[in-house]
Parts: sequence; structure tokens; C-alpha cells
Amino acid sequence: MLFGFGTATDMGIDLGTASILVYIKGKGVVLKEPSVVAIDRNTNEIKAIGEEARLMIGRTPGNIVAVRPLRQGVISDYTITEKMLKYFIQKALGKTQFRKPRICVCVPSQVTEVERKAVEDATYQAGAREVSIIEEPVAAAIGAGIDISKPCGNMIVDIGGGTTDVAVISLGGTVVSESIKIAGDDFDKAIVAYMRKKHNLLIGDRTAEEIKIQIGTCYKREEDLSIDVRGRNLVTGLPKTITITSEETLEALREPAAQIVDTVHNVLEKTPPELAADISDRGIVLTGGGALLHGLEQLLEEHTGITTMTAEDPMTAVAIGTGQYIEFLADNSTVYDV
Repeated sequence: MLFGFGTATDMGIDLGTASILVYIKGKGVVLKEPSVVAIDRNTNEIKAIGEEARLMIGRTPGNIVAVRPLRQGVISDYTITEKMLKYFIQKALGKTQFRKPRICVCVPSQVTEVERKAVEDATYQAGAREVSIIEEPVAAAIGAGIDISKPCGNMIVDIGGGTTDVAVISLGGTVVSESIKIAGDDFDKAIVAYMRKKHNLLIGDRTAEEIKIQIGTCYKREEDLSIDVRGRNLVTGLPKTITITSEETLEALREPAAQIVDTVHNVLEKTPPELAADISDRGIVLTGGGALLHGLEQLLEEHTGITTMTAEDPMTAVAIGTGQYIEFLADNSTVYDV
């Protein structure tokens, strides 16, 4: 049984710092799991991958560590990344696959050639027949339903777990882009640091993420929300519960949010005037899990004066765009004989 061009073997992988999403043509996003691997230090054996491994973070004995083999959008541990990719590809395809899939993987817009090659090699080793690499903002634009093949400026702000990519896209390519290593994980770290400094309370990254999702904001909310937080009191060393408000998260997240706004501003400054006029008309589109942080739209609108909207499903936009990129290449490969 052979699979040809444009069959279910076309696969898109959003290789994120926080989570990995796998898109299969005709089926949509079939898998979404945290990019975490639990390893036994003594034997170098992999104990768990994905959601199972995430639940172990901060709760393992000394010999088992839960690690993230991807840091800030790039591979930090090649061997573990390869094994993790292999596991997710096989899980997504199931047991009915006879031929290796064609895989398209996305990378941050400012990655080096060495980092790009590492992603490509790891994907081949994990079982790909053919590998295409796409820049995250381009994938995000396709996944958000934007027709990037036209000579018209579109601005995408993709806020992932480890990196934020800001890019202006026209005619299927990136015109101006900037990538910063400030994103969802840094929002969590900012909350951890704030709790430590302000309340002498030590909390873990998972707790910080819950605070961010439930009451986190980077723009003043109409009504103040609150949540009970449990952690360890740094003075007494004993467990303690305190109540914090969304007003406090606004203070905690002010700095990382400001850095994202500055990056958007820098990219707009470098954008050619014709494309800047298009962006002014069409607005800025936010994608990625970090785009779900309350108040980001309002904050960007206030600082740029440009309408800002979040993609319909920001979490899966990059994965969907990565999967559809192969079709985009096929549709836009017109060559004129002159």
C-alpha cells in the first residue's frame, strides 16, 4: 500500500518549548502533549513522555528527573528530543502506517543554521521520509486563516512557551521579523519571583501557570479576581496559603509584557511604509498559547494604535499552519517561462 502526495502521511509538528502538537492532513490536530520527558539518572532510561512526565515535575525522587529537551524554541538535548519525537510520531500515526511520513516542522524565526539542522536531523532520525522546515510566524499566519500568498502586509505575534516571534509576512515569506526569548514560561517565572519577593512564598512553576491562566492579566481588569495559592513560607519553612488578586499579577507581569510590546514596536519601525499601511488596515494577529493571557490585545492596541485580535484557536494555529504548509508549497509553485 503506497501513500502518495497529499495523503494522511503529510504531517505537521509544532515543536514547542512547552508542548508538542501534531497535525495530520484530513484529521486535524491529533495530538497535543507537553514536551517533557522523565528520565532515570542512574540508568539513563526514559520513564515517561508527555502528560505523564509533566505530572512528575517537582514530585520525583532524586534519581528521576523531568526535563524539557527543548529550551526557548531550540533543541537543548538532541538524543532525548529524537526519542520524544519518535514516540509522538508513532503515537499520532498509530499502528496502521506502512510508509514513513513527510513531516513539516516549525522553528522560531531567528534560529541559526546549526539549530535548524539539528531539528531537521532529529526529525529524520525519528522516522521521517522527507522534512520541511517552516518559520513559526509563517505557520501561525497560515493556521490563523490568513492568505499569505498575496502581496499584502500581515503582522503576526506568536507567543509560545519559550519564544515570542513577531513578523511581517507578505507573498508567502517574512519581510521583517524579530524573535525574543520572552514568552509564556517567563510569565510563570515572573509570578514565581513576585510571590517570593512580595509574600515570602515559594511556589512551583505549575502553580504559577495556574495563577497565570486563572487570574493573570497584563492590562487592568474591570473586576478584580482572586485565587488561593499554596506554597512554602520562606521565613518559617512551613506550608502556607495566601490569597492573591489579579491586580498583583498585573504588577508581576508588567515587565515581560512590556518587552513583547517593545519588540512589536521595533518590528513596526523596520517595516516598509506600504506594508505598514496594510498592517494599519488589517490589524495585528496574536497566536500561540501566550496570546491567551488576558489584556494582551488591549495593551498592544494602546501602545501601537493598531487593532489587535487573537486567532480563533491560538494554541493550534502553528500546528495547523505547519501541516498545511506542504499544500501551500504545492499550490504556489507556479513558474513562468520567459
